[in-house]
Amino acid sequence: MQSTLRLVSDPVGPAHVAVIMDGNGRWATRRGRPRTAGHLAGARATRRVVEAAARAGVRTLTLYAFSADNWARPDAEVAALMRLFARYLRAESARCVARGIRLQVIGRRDRLGPELVAAIEGAERATAAGTGLRVRLAIDYSARAAIVAAARAGWPGDAGDESAQAFAAAVARAAHDDEPPADVDLLVRAGGELRLSDFLLWECAYAELYFTDVLWPDFGPADFGRALGAFAARQRRFGGLPAGAPAALVSCA
Repeated sequence: MQSTLRLVSDPVGPAHVAVIMDGNGRWATRRGRPRTAGHLAGARATRRVVEAAARAGVRTLTLYAFSADNWARPDAEVAALMRLFARYLRAESARCVARGIRLQVIGRRDRLGPELVAAIEGAERATAAGTGLRVRLAIDYSARAAIVAAARAGWPGDAGDESAQAFAAAVARAAHDDEPPADVDLLVRAGGELRLSDFLLWECAYAELYFTDVLWPDFGPADFGRALGAFAARQRRFGGLPAGAPAALVSCA
């Protein structure tokens, strides 16, 4: 039986796209510039991709900005990133309101500074009425930690679909999201690495994966379009057979 979590995507494209925005530091290093310059360029790429996703009719876009493991980076780089996140959220709120885009931040907030928390709460309040694209920015996020927290909290139901749906809601709540979206249809990773890096592990159970060598600051609408084109060419079966395919003959001998 298919899980009730897998909502049917729009036939012309994915309903939920998740993006691992990787390669900012390498982009800057290759140009002889500080890593912070790469993060600034990455923020501009984020704006371009949000706009491209809205034009493409994507309903939810989840962007991996800072993992729980990224706290291990140098203190100066982490501090610069936190300031950049706060500036980005304040700057983008008005643009999102004008375009009907809803901004949310998932992940832990207890380790973030008061300036960033205030920017998060302000952006979420300002864009709460948006009915178009929903943008979820993952900051201090760990999929494993969310799953463990949900398991510890427990969930109602038995072993059927209702239990799976309730558990997904518990995973979302653990990541500071009370409205879990549909499962991820397409996961895009920029930067040339081929791993998931503890991102949306539960939600990506049947996601189509798309990897590109393009570093995130260079990623633009054309690259996003190529990812959507690759998704359109995939055949999604969710463990079953393609529609119209003949059933396999099974020998009982």
